[in-house]
Amino acid sequence: MGSKEVETEFLPIFRVYKDGSVERLLGSPFVPPSPEDPETGVSSKDITISQTPPISARLFLPKHTQPNQKLPILVYFHGGAFCIESAFSSDHHQYLNSLVSQGQVVAVSVEYRLAPEHSLPIAYEDSWAALQWVASHSIDNGTVEKEPWLANHGDFKRFFTGGDSAGANIAHNVTMRAGVEGLHGGVRIIGAFCTHPFFLGSKPKGSENYSVEDENPSSFWDYIYPGAPGGIDNPVINPIVPGAPSLAGLGCSRLLVSVAEKDGLRGGGVCYYNAVKESGWKGEAELVDVEGEDHAFQILHFGSANSKNLIKRLASFLHK
Repeated sequence: MGSKEVETEFLPIFRVYKDGSVERLLGSPFVPPSPEDPETGVSSKDITISQTPPISARLFLPKHTQPNQKLPILVYFHGGAFCIESAFSSDHHQYLNSLVSQGQVVAVSVEYRLAPEHSLPIAYEDSWAALQWVASHSIDNGTVEKEPWLANHGDFKRFFTGGDSAGANIAHNVTMRAGVEGLHGGVRIIGAFCTHPFFLGSKPKGSENYSVEDENPSSFWDYIYPGAPGGIDNPVINPIVPGAPSLAGLGCSRLLVSVAEKDGLRGGGVCYYNAVKESGWKGEAELVDVEGEDHAFQILHFGSANSKNLIKRLASFLHK
C-alpha cells in the first residue's frame, strides 16, 4: 500500500489527508480519572453533559470534602489551538489536580469538539452549552437529573471560568456571552482567568511568533474557522478590533490575565488586559507577567518553580 496523500498540514500541530483523516502531531496521552490522585488526593470522574451534541467533561473534587461542604465552582477549558489536547490529557489532568487541590474548588474540565473535523464555532457552542449545564444545577426544579458533585458541593455564588491558550480564548468568549445572555438560574460569574490567551489579529500586538510553521496565522485561522466574518479580525479571536463588542460587557466581576515573557502570544494578552481596563468595565483586573517563560509553561513544565508559583497564584484568585 502506498502512503496516504497529504491534503494540508499546519506543522507542528496536525496534518489532514485526502481521505479526510486527521493526524495530530502534538498532545499528551489520555489518562483515566482517579478515585484518589496519589499526589493530591483529588478525586476525578468523567461524565456526559450532552449526547446530542456529544459533550463530556472530567470533574474534580478536592480531598477531605465533607458531605455537604460547599466549594467554589470552576468551569475550565483546556488549551491546544482548538485542534489538539483534551480534558482527558495527562498534562491537563495533572495540572487540574494541583489547581483543584490548592484552590479547593470543584472543577468541570470541558471536553469540547476539536477542529479541523469540527470547525469553529463548534468549540464555542459546546463550551457555552457546558457552562449553561453547570449553571442549571443552581435551579431546584426537580426535573433535571443533577450531577451529585455539583448539586452537593457547588457554591453557585462563587462561580468561575478559566482556561489556558485556546481555552483562555473560550473562557473569554463564554464570559462575554454570559454578560449578554445571562446564565441559567441567574448565576453570575465572579471571576475569570485567562492564561496565555490565544488571540490573533491582522495587526501585530507585540512580538508575535506563532507556533505554526506557516508564518501567516490567518491561513490557520481560516482553516479552523472557515467563513468567520472578518476572518482573523473576527471578535472571537481579536476582541480588541475596532467594532468588536465592548469589553465593558465582560460578564464577570474579576479578571486575571496571565502572560509569559517568551510567549509569541504575549502581546495579545497584554493588549487584551489593557483594553478591558480601558473599556469602562466595572470589575477588577490583574495582569501576571512571568519572566523567562514560554507559552503554557505551567502545564508543559509542570513541577518547575515558576509553574508551582503560577498555580498557587491562580488558586489564590479562586480563594479570594
